[in-house]
Amino acid sequence: MDSVITLDHVSKRFGAYVAVHEAHFDIQRGEFFSMLGPSGCGKTTTLRMIAGFEQPSGGRILLEGQDVSRVPPYQRNVNTVFQHYALFPHMSVRDNVAFGPRSKKAPEAEVAKRVDELLSVTRLTQFAARKPAQLSGGQQQRVALARALVNYPSALLLDEPLGALDLKLRQAMQIELKRIQREVGITFIYVTHDQEEALTMSDRIAVMNEGLVEQIGSPEDIYHSPARVFVANFIGVANLLPATVVGEMENRLVVSLEGDVRMETANPAWGAKPGSKGTMMIRPESLYFRESGKGLPVRLTAAAFSGPAIRLVLTTGSGIEMIAHVPSDGPRPVLEPGRSYVVSWDPEGARLLPPKSARSPLDMNLRPTLELAQQFYPNSVV
Repeated sequence: MDSVITLDHVSKRFGAYVAVHEAHFDIQRGEFFSMLGPSGCGKTTTLRMIAGFEQPSGGRILLEGQDVSRVPPYQRNVNTVFQHYALFPHMSVRDNVAFGPRSKKAPEAEVAKRVDELLSVTRLTQFAARKPAQLSGGQQQRVALARALVNYPSALLLDEPLGALDLKLRQAMQIELKRIQREVGITFIYVTHDQEEALTMSDRIAVMNEGLVEQIGSPEDIYHSPARVFVANFIGVANLLPATVVGEMENRLVVSLEGDVRMETANPAWGAKPGSKGTMMIRPESLYFRESGKGLPVRLTAAAFSGPAIRLVLTTGSGIEMIAHVPSDGPRPVLEPGRSYVVSWDPEGARLLPPKSARSPLDMNLRPTLELAQQFYPNSVV
């Protein structure tokens, strides 16, 4: 495929603190690529290195096949949209969008053509004469997008641009962002800690944790087939149970859970064999909740109505909490907190994840806490 951006074993250190370690992946032309993770995981630092605001401590960043690791931001054919849009308050929407090509001395006829195209794509044509203060938050964000796109960058970098919007507007703008990206066909690189945003908009997602890229894949792969416990736990709700492999069949494994309950699961890619220990992951919607039968015994702790589903809080015999979703208008057992039930699942609805392994070759003893690092490097953005 046609790679627009390549991170070639890129690392970033602030003194002894490793903010990004050995990031190594490609971002394709026309792709909506999200970097997702908790605060301090290194996603914003990675974006800033792509933009040129930070230089990598090791590795290379390639833009359209050219090494731009030491190229300043204004010489890179990328634009960035931040959470604070920084629109020019004294300019109209049209003049804000036209600022980029005019600063590059583009012919006025070309400027007008580009601006009209972007105002149409972002649905701002009727607001072209207004000033930013006369616009809503969502409209201001679309002006910032149009201004960043009007110079036709190789990639548009977005650093949590929806964070300042209220919930309903944020959800509406998720759909708008994806629509705009498809229409203009430019690579979008999106940084967020919001799993719903990443799942809704992305073609692929890189899940980051403590400076490392844990997994890259489509939203469906990340949600249904997480590679590690962190990914399963960070994306959506995951029921995680200690498990030991006790048998092997064609394309399936038999695992033993607490109380020597035997269940089947799809054979994972990490090479589990009889005797291997791991973590069984089942999503709440994949659980079957019954009064009796084969399955894992649980006790109902609480039930909460949430529209199309009822959210059940369950506890296993060893005290592990599980979440199950049952239809609110379908057949189900009588729900009585404190009563015993069983849960089961189809083998394809569960994943056996590997045990947490050491972060080789990164020596975790060399990583001070984020708080300590920021104490000595208060101006760094991690």
